Amino acid sequence: MEQEYPSPLLEAAVARLSSLPGIGRRTALRLALHLLRRDVSEAVALGQAIMDLRRDIRYCSVCHNISDDEVCPICSSAGRDRSTVCVVENVRDVMSVERTGQYNGLYHVLGGVISPVDGIGPDMLEIDSLVERVRAGGIGEVILALPATMEGDTTDFYIYRRPEGVAGLRVTQLARGMAVGNDIEYTDELTLGRSLLQRTPFGV
Repeated sequence: MEQEYPSPLLEAAVARLSSLPGIGRRTALRLALHLLRRDVSEAVALGQAIMDLRRDIRYCSVCHNISDDEVCPICSSAGRDRSTVCVVENVRDVMSVERTGQYNGLYHVLGGVISPVDGIGPDMLEIDSLVERVRAGGIGEVILALPATMEGDTTDFYIYRRPEGVAGLRVTQLARGMAVGNDIEYTDELTLGRSLLQRTPFGV
């Protein structure tokens, strides 16, 4: 039988690396061989960084962004506009919006979007905690910044109907400068920033 890898250890490393999103077996092999050529200390440092990531990073108890502490730096910052909450699908979207430099409010990370095909319902997302934040008071605007997809639109409408009865609440959506089907993280900073600044009342 032909042996694909000269070492079982190399094969195991390739299997582990290729289990990561976006990394196929060929890329995993290149990464493994690269690590073999580097100093041992670099491999140890990489392993330690991964261990620290898994052990020490948690999710913010308020907005569900990633954080080193119970409450993330954005939620705990006195310099942020606490009357505005931008609702996003995932942590990568928070990073994308922050890079625009056009937003100074708070965030709420849902952890996904409603997708019956994938078996993802509203109860599996951080929607209830968003409604609790709104009903607790102090929030005047909720910006829906979800993907311009069927799943994103479904989630938008579901959220829009939830905080009924909250006086003075304004629900807005990003201006449709982004291509339909695009995720927030793949939208360039200029377009995303403009969409934030030109946001419109939801449903209009």
